[in-house]
Amino acid sequence: MRSVIIGTGSYLPQRVMTNADWAEHVETSDEWIRARTGITQRHIASNDESTTTLAIAAAEAALTNAGVSGADIDAIIVATSTPERAMPSTACLVQQAIGNAGAFALDITAACSGFVYGLQLADQQIQSGAAKRVLLIGAETMSRIIDWTDRSTCILFGDGAGAVILEAQEKDARGIIATQLFSDGTYADILKTEDQKLQMEGQEVFRHGVEKMAQVTLGMLEKAGVSLDAVDWLIPHQANLRIISSIAKKLKLSQDKAIVTLDHHANTSAASIPLALDEAARDGRLVHGNLCAMPALGAGLTWGCCLLQW
Repeated sequence: MRSVIIGTGSYLPQRVMTNADWAEHVETSDEWIRARTGITQRHIASNDESTTTLAIAAAEAALTNAGVSGADIDAIIVATSTPERAMPSTACLVQQAIGNAGAFALDITAACSGFVYGLQLADQQIQSGAAKRVLLIGAETMSRIIDWTDRSTCILFGDGAGAVILEAQEKDARGIIATQLFSDGTYADILKTEDQKLQMEGQEVFRHGVEKMAQVTLGMLEKAGVSLDAVDWLIPHQANLRIISSIAKKLKLSQDKAIVTLDHHANTSAASIPLALDEAARDGRLVHGNLCAMPALGAGLTWGCCLLQW
């Protein structure tokens, strides 16, 4: 039995904020941001948008792409660090919107690693027989928790949501092959929210991001008995272009093998990998049979990687 992605979807707020726009708020420039991050623009949620509305829009797009209805879903998982409410869960609000009354629904919080954590949870539900189809969403409104006066962090983030539908399929080479997850609360203070505002020790997060995402990718491939040469696409958490380039270098992979959406999405935390998946699927870069490694690292620290055959 394999957990196969049969549909993807995404949603990005209409408001686009360029680097030049940020220069009106803090002392920075387009050149400074591009050189240090690779980001050119990001999407920012409007006052009448929320993590829930973004998640619903991405879910509806994924359901349409998969050719299934909301009633066909057995489990709904939303990975987010920026929920609209403490309760009910964002997943239950999505459930209400898509016309599902029977699936179990829950939110998970693993920051930027949330979508990869969600992939393992979804796969376990399918492997155990508890669910046949799972709706997994990564959705964030990071603009609500950034300090708009801190140029070292505010320029890095954007809002958005991405979703996938996973389905149990027998005797299919496609689907999730292996996942490895880790966390270490020793480093809880290097990336956190304080008074509901994001704080980050940039150099430490950079160092851990490169080291841990490279290591977990290699460890997962070894676990799966797959060579690095067999990987068609590296689809990492979209945190910083320098981090992505450094991971590719450590893995001795051509950067052409990395799918990058950071330049026009910025860091959308748990939404970044599903947004990249949806974009690459729609523009034809991802084709059936492609082997994809998806590493991520986030606050906690949390990190992990999923190996999936498209």
